[in-house]
Amino acid sequence: MKTFIEPFKIKAVEPIQMTTRAQREQKIREAGLNPFLLRAEDVIIDLLTDSGTSAMSSEQWAAMMRGDESYAGARSWFRFEAAVQEIFGFKHVIPTHQGRAAERILFGTVLKPKQTVINNTHFDTTRGNIEFLGGRAVDLVVEEGKDPAHEAPFKGNMDTDKLRSAIKEIGPAQIPLVMITVTNNSGGGQPVSMENIRQVSQIAHENGIPFYIDACRFAENAYFIKKREPGYADRPVKEIVKEMFSYADGCTMSAKKDALANIGGFLCCNDDELAKKEQELLIITEGYSTYGGLAGRDMDAIAVGLHEVLEEDYLEYRTRSTAYVANALTARGIPVVKPAGGHAVYLDARGIVPHIPPLQYPGWSLSVELYLEAGVRGVEIGTVMFGYDPETDSEKPAAMDLVRLAIPRRVYTQSHMDYVVEAVENVHKRRTSVKGLKIVSAPRFLRHFTARFDWV
Repeated sequence: MKTFIEPFKIKAVEPIQMTTRAQREQKIREAGLNPFLLRAEDVIIDLLTDSGTSAMSSEQWAAMMRGDESYAGARSWFRFEAAVQEIFGFKHVIPTHQGRAAERILFGTVLKPKQTVINNTHFDTTRGNIEFLGGRAVDLVVEEGKDPAHEAPFKGNMDTDKLRSAIKEIGPAQIPLVMITVTNNSGGGQPVSMENIRQVSQIAHENGIPFYIDACRFAENAYFIKKREPGYADRPVKEIVKEMFSYADGCTMSAKKDALANIGGFLCCNDDELAKKEQELLIITEGYSTYGGLAGRDMDAIAVGLHEVLEEDYLEYRTRSTAYVANALTARGIPVVKPAGGHAVYLDARGIVPHIPPLQYPGWSLSVELYLEAGVRGVEIGTVMFGYDPETDSEKPAAMDLVRLAIPRRVYTQSHMDYVVEAVENVHKRRTSVKGLKIVSAPRFLRHFTARFDWV
């Protein structure tokens, strides 16, 4: 069939509050021209993030009712641990309240000041945790991953030649781990091939460096491998996932993405001594080792969601619905990152508003205009998010200036997405009138969350 349908039925609905242009002008001004600072009720279509915004299934809600809220050794913990170990294959599972807590514990135990962590592209919280601890985050994505218009199946891959050179230049002793983010969120949600995971793992291990995977969108990445990489078409996604993580020494995971849950995460490893240190830090900062800041009901919801996300009907719907939006925008002559990723459509802000220089934040300007036009909230992935270096107190343009329209899982229908396409098209028609921005105030780390802006 040409028409693809959502592989689920809607059982409960939440009303959307409609707003006028005049109301939105007032609201975004009050928020300092920062979409993060808007009240959610003032947003019509919320594509700020796919993190924690999923609609849970009837089976997940049923699992929540089984939640065991015992402080230690709850049944919910053992169901959660069993699901993670079955799917990812690691020996030790450290529960956390979300992904950035897993990053904080990992880097808090292995990273020393001035050391370097290498990734295909660090996401904002990963980079923030590294830099906060005095480390350095280096991105080594392949060159085609820096070109929004370039069509390639695995633009999230790490450049293995640059990895070898970086290890030689920095020295293995100054690199506590090498990491790959799947899918590569900051680079347009692009997948990483199995071959690249295998090669990066081999290079890291040849140099005595642990290899980790940021697993937030592991199922989407595995599905792209099944669809795009030779030799995997007939293999079940669950089997592909098992191979992906067999090359790693551990992983971090935000369960708010590909575990279809509203909160939660975990950190995994196979190293007994490291796991002890991580558990110590967990107990100090998050909670006891069998709940880690999570309610039992949330652990049960995650245990179910980790299995549901591997259903191939769901993954086909997920990737095709995202591609539907990207293809509709491309057909209208609007520059987007190609090919479409799994969880989001990325607008190429520099291609849409080339008259705005990078240090006047074209991505951020475009995200503000999209809210003004139709109440659609996206997020800049560009110079505001990645252009500032807190170590040198200097700023330079990011590799790309994008606007991410992250699509919550099982939340919006095709007509909602048609509305988004129309909104982007309307802004594109008047793109020459979009003005650049300047920062009025901002914190040193993760400035995009709370910075305030004004028009240049």
